[in-house]
Amino acid sequence: MDGSMAAGYDIECDLLVVGGGINGAGIARDAAGRGLCVVLCEKDDLASHTSSASSKLIHGGLRYLEYYEFKLVRKALIEREVLLRSAPHIMRPLRFVMPHRAGLRPTWMIRAGLYLYDMLARREILPGSQGVNLRCHPAGRPLKRAYTKGFVYSDGWVDDARLVVLNVMDACRKGAAVRTRTACTRLLREGEAWIATLRSEDGAEQVVRARCVVNAAGPWTMNVLGMALPERRTRPLRLVKGSHIVVPRLFEHDHAYIFQHPDGRIVFAIPYEHDYTLIGTTDLDYNGDPDTVAIDGSETDYLCRLAGEYFETAITPSDVVWTYSGVRPLLEDTERSAKALTRDYKFSLDQQGAPLLNVFGGKITTFRKLAEEAVDLVCKALGSPRPGWTEKACLPGGDLFGDTPQNCAVLRYGEWEQKIKDQYPWLPPALAARYCRAYGTRLHTLLDGRTSLAEMGEAFAPGLYMAEIAYLRRYEWARTAEDILWRRSKLGLHTPPDTAARLDAWLAANTMQSADAGAAGCAYKAPVSP
Repeated sequence: MDGSMAAGYDIECDLLVVGGGINGAGIARDAAGRGLCVVLCEKDDLASHTSSASSKLIHGGLRYLEYYEFKLVRKALIEREVLLRSAPHIMRPLRFVMPHRAGLRPTWMIRAGLYLYDMLARREILPGSQGVNLRCHPAGRPLKRAYTKGFVYSDGWVDDARLVVLNVMDACRKGAAVRTRTACTRLLREGEAWIATLRSEDGAEQVVRARCVVNAAGPWTMNVLGMALPERRTRPLRLVKGSHIVVPRLFEHDHAYIFQHPDGRIVFAIPYEHDYTLIGTTDLDYNGDPDTVAIDGSETDYLCRLAGEYFETAITPSDVVWTYSGVRPLLEDTERSAKALTRDYKFSLDQQGAPLLNVFGGKITTFRKLAEEAVDLVCKALGSPRPGWTEKACLPGGDLFGDTPQNCAVLRYGEWEQKIKDQYPWLPPALAARYCRAYGTRLHTLLDGRTSLAEMGEAFAPGLYMAEIAYLRRYEWARTAEDILWRRSKLGLHTPPDTAARLDAWLAANTMQSADAGAAGCAYKAPVSP
């Protein structure tokens, strides 16, 4: 043991969660809500990697039916409606149009697949699928004339990065301590406890004594596992890169598209941020550094070319206004291509002393169920089984019509938004709409009794007032321009190019303390970092 560990512990807790993506956030929230003393550490910002690089969909995964993933699809379809009820401000139903392409899947196969998709799980919010004549349907107008027949079905859209933040906010509200930009640099098992060293970006270290550790580090899961159990040799993960492009809006209606391709892949084209269309994703095996993943020219060409095979308007790389890429840590299967790998998850629980639970795989739609099952295992390993609770709980801001999720809240969202606009008539309509979507009922905390736009402070950039910057720093762990402009919001698409540099300079010159204390019942010898 080194000197720092011999000197004692800064924090003692029941559970240390390593990883601030959607799985780690969900596990921390669930565990804290069951009364466990939880510490969550993330080496970067919350949702700064895979969990903010998704296709922004809450969906069952229609294409997984072709790989006979019926159990996964059913689980995801059930969770789809659970999530829509829990956070109706950051999620919404979305109808998808699949144009029929001659020479690919025949119409009878698509009809059968959609019927199965409709019937695998009970639907209370989303309508079922149907065939459409694209010559008459509004979704047919932007498409090439050759596409005359299609199908429409339902799934959901989600602000993925905000989903992570809301889970961590709820974990903190229930007592968890949160350490962003803090890496776990050492894990040492000492009998019935883990001794972990957490190092913040300024080099300061804290030593944590935890009864259990959950390794939810996503693409870095094997790194954490190797640090904890150097003798472990198996590699159950396969890293797959998925990239997306954003182009100026290609259509006026509110449906999304799902396009087939002869290589077996599918690509989505989704309405995005009012003025844009999001197109993705690719599936490529990835062997590089997940910290530096980025789209390459061939991926951009592929997405432009495939979309151009369907849309009447040609799409070229010069049309792309923004791109993002993420690395998905999927379960290894040497018999399958990257596009066919399962999006299901599994756990590995090591109990040769203090428990270590490793999380492998998963998809954003099933994160809540994954977290529930993971915390079931943790509670059992700690000798204190406690029931799950998240299925019927709102995420912060999601209590539009009360504390308990309602089936109809997401369908009555427009009614609630109008009430907010009536309550705050001084807010410009577009700004009020954005606040409603981003913060839900938390916007009352953001507005904090203000009665005029002048009280929101200076407009740092169009639509970005100092009051919002202060809120994001105080309650949502935002520290940089990228956190604010690209993860807590997508204002980076709507503000001048110099906004990020100006905002970073301002943030550096104006430090502030985060409001969260967290971890009620934990033994602290050091303050919570901002």
